[in-house]
Amino acid sequence: NEPGSDAVGAAFGGPCEDGSNVREEETVTSDATLQPVAKKTLFQRFLPLLLLAAGFIAFFAAGLDEYLSWNALVDHNEWLIQQVSDNAVASFLIYSAAYILVVAFSIPGGTIMTLVGGYLFGTLIGGTATVLGATIGACLVFLAARTALGDLFRKKAGGALLRMERGFQENALSYLLVLRLIPLFPFWLVNIVPALLEVPLRTYFIGTLLGIIPGTFVYASVGAGLGTLLAQGQTPDFGIIFNLEIFLPLIGLSLLSLLPVAYRKIKARRDKD
Repeated sequence: NEPGSDAVGAAFGGPCEDGSNVREEETVTSDATLQPVAKKTLFQRFLPLLLLAAGFIAFFAAGLDEYLSWNALVDHNEWLIQQVSDNAVASFLIYSAAYILVVAFSIPGGTIMTLVGGYLFGTLIGGTATVLGATIGACLVFLAARTALGDLFRKKAGGALLRMERGFQENALSYLLVLRLIPLFPFWLVNIVPALLEVPLRTYFIGTLLGIIPGTFVYASVGAGLGTLLAQGQTPDFGIIFNLEIFLPLIGLSLLSLLPVAYRKIKARRDKD
């Protein structure tokens, strides 16, 4: 052999004098090295979801669910008003952070939280804080679910689910707006399903932000009038959003959101013809 032939062979993956193949050895070594990394990556993928689940368990274990109730608001409403009066900015930030955690941990209590936001800060400010807090919390759940379960779902999904995934992705914003505008499904479920269907984060953020605005401000406006109900010892209508005068306009907005879907389907059929 010419001088340096072994080095050249090694550099380009060719055989050396002893017939061995350096590149193959490197590949085997590289694969062996990657195995522990893959396990670590799997743990990292599930870690955010595990943290959210731990937050859910810790919330109830600490008995904090007692404070997400109408009775708790009745008992502490004067103290809450005093805190907002003493430091409005800090109270606003604490409320927003609390709402993010409630949504991120998938804790039932969004309705009473929204009422409290309207009661403490008024319809506009309280509703805005709720929309932002709920959207950020929902995005945290979305990212955790997509990171942990997205690949697993796609591996296990059959043909029907894959077709549904493609159909949802093509009209993701429209479908998200419908799911957010009409609260027929649990909020936590709508946080997770789009993550499994590979909806882009930007689309999910916009659909959630815009979709929850009408319902949020309905409850925030009810919350703004809680002072009178509390003084009279009455209870608000927690199902007010399902009253026809409110629910029918929400259905109308949902139908408008589906117009782009209908247009695409009609256009596709015409193109086929």
